Amino acid sequence: MSEAPAAPRTASADATPQDGIALLLTPPVPRAGWRVLPARVIAMCAVELQKLRHDRTELYTRAVQPALWLLIFGQTFTRIRAIPTGGVPYIDYLAPGIIAQSAMFIAIFYGIQIIWERDAGILNKLLVTPTPRSALITGKAFAAGVKSLVQAVVVIVIAALLGVALTWNPLKLLGVALAVVLASVFFSCLSMTVAGIVLSRDRLMGFGQAITMPLFFGSNALYPVSVMPGWLQAVSKVNPLSYQVDALRGLLLGTPAHLAADFGVLAVAAAAGITAASALLGRLAR
Repeated sequence: MSEAPAAPRTASADATPQDGIALLLTPPVPRAGWRVLPARVIAMCAVELQKLRHDRTELYTRAVQPALWLLIFGQTFTRIRAIPTGGVPYIDYLAPGIIAQSAMFIAIFYGIQIIWERDAGILNKLLVTPTPRSALITGKAFAAGVKSLVQAVVVIVIAALLGVALTWNPLKLLGVALAVVLASVFFSCLSMTVAGIVLSRDRLMGFGQAITMPLFFGSNALYPVSVMPGWLQAVSKVNPLSYQVDALRGLLLGTPAHLAADFGVLAVAAAAGITAASALLGRLAR
């Protein structure tokens, strides 16, 4: 009598599942390290810019001051001819400096917002997420850069209406945008670094007002470095605003500039600002 055929072996529950089922059973591996930074930076920047979308009042009010500088200060000193500008009309010479000034004034008080987020409990919630602190700071810094860029466009339009001879070369305008964003990243990180030290909105307001005017008047925004006293020339050489103004003048007006050095200093200053602000961010949450 022949043996009965063996029954087919049933599939073990421990057998390797098919590819489609494996995707359901195995959670995806989260991105880590440098791969997560760009997405988190873009997300934080988008969150910051949503505030500007819902309330554009800041743009309108901040356009008043640069308009007054160009209308009153620029046109008056153009008539006086007291400041040597190398044959360039003074209002043309002034316009890049006012673009840099208006961008700095937006970024330099950015630390007030992060202190407000600390007081409202938002910062603590952000810090417990997997988002690196450097990504939080970088996102906020580049959001300040985009806001400053919008302000720069407003100043350029006002300057063009006043007859300032600006270039409209697309590549040079991209260089202008890069210079504005890099400088704004540095100044916003400087503000957030000071916020991590003083830990108070009132103190930060005092520090902001104490450093904005020296940064502005200690640069080449209003007059060339050659007419400054020696000690002020030394201050101008370590002032990132001077390098931003030099780059803007070279790109917008075609005046002699040191673009490689200007962008190099701005990039190093922005990286140093992000590093310093990220290191002090934890103090705000204590």
